[in-house]
Amino acid sequence: MLILYQFLAVGLAPHGVSHYIRQHFLDTTFKGIYQANAFDIALLIPYFIVLILLAAYGAHRYVLVYLYYKHRKNRTTERASRFEELPRVTVQLPIFNEQFVIERLLDAISQLDYPLDKLDVQVLDDSTDETIAVASGLVEHYAALGFPITYHHRTNREGFKAGALANGLKTAKGEFVAIFDADFTPPPDFLLKTIHHLHDPKIGMVQTRWTHINRNYSFLTEVEAILLDGHFVLEHSGRALSGVFFNFNGTAGVWRRTAIDEAGGWQHDTLTEDTDLSYRAQLKGWKFIYLQDVECPAELPVEMTAFKTQQARWAKGLIQTGKKVLPRVMKSDQPFHVKLEAWFHLTANLSYPLMCVLSVLLLPAMIIRFYQGWFQMLYIDIPLFLASTFSISSFYLVSQKELFPRSWLRTFIYLPFLMALGIGLTVTNTRAVLEALVGKKTAFARTPKYRVESKKDKVRAKNYRKRLGWVPWLELLIGTYFALTVYYAIDNENFLTVPFLVLFVVGYWYTGLMSLLQGRFSGLSLSVETHTKPFSVGV
Repeated sequence: MLILYQFLAVGLAPHGVSHYIRQHFLDTTFKGIYQANAFDIALLIPYFIVLILLAAYGAHRYVLVYLYYKHRKNRTTERASRFEELPRVTVQLPIFNEQFVIERLLDAISQLDYPLDKLDVQVLDDSTDETIAVASGLVEHYAALGFPITYHHRTNREGFKAGALANGLKTAKGEFVAIFDADFTPPPDFLLKTIHHLHDPKIGMVQTRWTHINRNYSFLTEVEAILLDGHFVLEHSGRALSGVFFNFNGTAGVWRRTAIDEAGGWQHDTLTEDTDLSYRAQLKGWKFIYLQDVECPAELPVEMTAFKTQQARWAKGLIQTGKKVLPRVMKSDQPFHVKLEAWFHLTANLSYPLMCVLSVLLLPAMIIRFYQGWFQMLYIDIPLFLASTFSISSFYLVSQKELFPRSWLRTFIYLPFLMALGIGLTVTNTRAVLEALVGKKTAFARTPKYRVESKKDKVRAKNYRKRLGWVPWLELLIGTYFALTVYYAIDNENFLTVPFLVLFVVGYWYTGLMSLLQGRFSGLSLSVETHTKPFSVGV
């Protein structure tokens, strides 16, 4: 990669300028090497290794954008064939302490446009609070009206969500299984839009695109929505249409029961049981379909610590899944491009520990590089920074342009904060990734949902709030460290790096402060409003 950047910077210049640049490159480089002491070399080697690795993961985002545009005209919309008689479908609703959203969920499920004699609805409740009474009462109500719904309560919570789903399958009547988390509200035509894609006996799973009930609730939820849109528009579509593995997202999808069983069933040795099962099923030869145009609305986390908890669970779970299934993928007879994409997919969260290392090395590396001369910083550091950071902003811009062709330019307002929020997650997600790497097991931490759909709604359950202990204080400390780095850069007239460094300051301070203020000043921590016109919710 460095050779490529050198070629672009030197080889394409006019002959006279090229000769000067090449000579200056050699002089400054070897002069820097000769003058560098052992400490400088020991620091700069890991610094550049981290930058190159981050640039590689950043460049992978460009690959996903390319795959999306290459195949987007071929995305799945129409059913190739249809069932003459609709098959029986089991709808599984795994819940845990969801007293505020269970009524909304069951109301949506009761309105599914599907023959009642072909439905089998299971409420799989592992709750330990008032949700038990609320959920069981609602199930009794709908059952009395003739709706085919049953209530299943476990007291041991063994296997967490994966255990609940596996337990439900023991009595499931359907040939196909639709799964919805408690915060989702599938539209009435959801099953009719998805089930016919499973007429092909080779198809094991159909995944739909998440949309966002409370996208416009706060600045945080706006940014969360953009993050998820990037995943569902570019990652899923790019992977699905190019024939590589992609994953079920744990909800808003329909499985063929046979595919679950042949893949080994639901297993709970990772926190992302959905991705684990997805890879095992695809290794068995099952094909998956992604329906970008079929939407299933859900509620976004409105609290910073809830969002952090969700992201940490996903980060840890993907690394756990990578440790578990990547060796099988690499030993399989899958094509090289499938194996390579699986590697990038399941190891992407390693970028968080790398960002932590970069955070430590950035200031001393900046000092060393400054005294070696601006030219080296220009032709090496800047391209690597662009590859590792600009790819993120362009990735999410493309996803918003695809979803909102008339209003996507407003995304520019959110991009700096999106990048800052990603940086702010570094400490929490690094901790999660390291736990996964060393094999530390933790419980499945649910993301609390409160049926907060608009700015007039308030969070109603203090006991559901998550606390992150020392993490917010460490985030504030790291943010202060980067504030000093900004001061150093300005003092030494290194203005080119200041905007990038400010993102670190904002990211760490924002996530740390919001975590500490949450629940104490709810108007500040939960409803940081924008003064811009919100997106129209058409996702």
